[in-house]
Amino acid sequence: MKPLAFEDLARLPLVSFYEGAFRRATGVTLKVVPAQGNWQGRQFGCQDNLFCRLMACDPTTSGICLETEERARQNAARKLSTHQLYCHAGLTVVATPVIVGGHHIATLLSGQIFRREPTERDFQMIIARLGNGVTQDWIKKARKAYFETAVLTAERFQAAVQLLEVFAQYLADSAGRLALAGLKVDPPPVASAKEFVQAHVEETISLEQVVEHVHVSRFYFCKLFKKVTGLTLTEYIARARVEKAKALLSDPSRRISEIVFASGFGSIPRFNSVFKRHVGMPPSEYRELLRSKLAINQ
Repeated sequence: MKPLAFEDLARLPLVSFYEGAFRRATGVTLKVVPAQGNWQGRQFGCQDNLFCRLMACDPTTSGICLETEERARQNAARKLSTHQLYCHAGLTVVATPVIVGGHHIATLLSGQIFRREPTERDFQMIIARLGNGVTQDWIKKARKAYFETAVLTAERFQAAVQLLEVFAQYLADSAGRLALAGLKVDPPPVASAKEFVQAHVEETISLEQVVEHVHVSRFYFCKLFKKVTGLTLTEYIARARVEKAKALLSDPSRRISEIVFASGFGSIPRFNSVFKRHVGMPPSEYRELLRSKLAINQ
């Protein structure tokens, strides 16, 4: 399938729902932003934390906040893992990548919280760094907002980060299923080929079998399938097997070796390699995330 665009993911209803739910449950801001390119239309500085709103919406200070958030996003993209960063005001920003089919298409950008109680000395140091560009009225409002900003203990902060990582994986899974299903009606040979793959995903599937099933020439099928899905048949089969494996990993009674063959992979090394490439983590780590999600919901 063609790589899912950020705009398609951002339109999923669960995105706006989780942004609000995460804020209400933890007191921590959250926005889903694109992995690359401009994201300032979805910045949260002018919408949530009052101190950050003042900083991000004031012409003399907005660049400082946006620079920190952008650095966090870039670090998450480079390492493809959750990255934490302190801003100039001592607040923590967290960036967690969302990886769909091996492609990093979005980042969960969160934070704007203190990890310890702020002091008047901390605030005065911030004002000193800003220089003479801010007014006394702005300083008065900023001081009040600064000391009303949420403070999370180490335990609560780690729980919030864990929730982010669980949601990143859940969002990736939802987007992966959307991309696998296709965003429009497929031509009959492509739709038939997808159905054949889904029905025989745990078996060895060859191009010759699929071509015979859809009743078109090999050359025509390969060209059409690539044009419609953005993938070769081999790549599509790998994606389908990864989705099957993810569903099987949710069953704690199943062994990894059993899942390898039930999802159509011929060996454990190949399974580990393909799964990590598409999901962004090894199967064992993915299973632990599922367990964490179950524990949170209980």
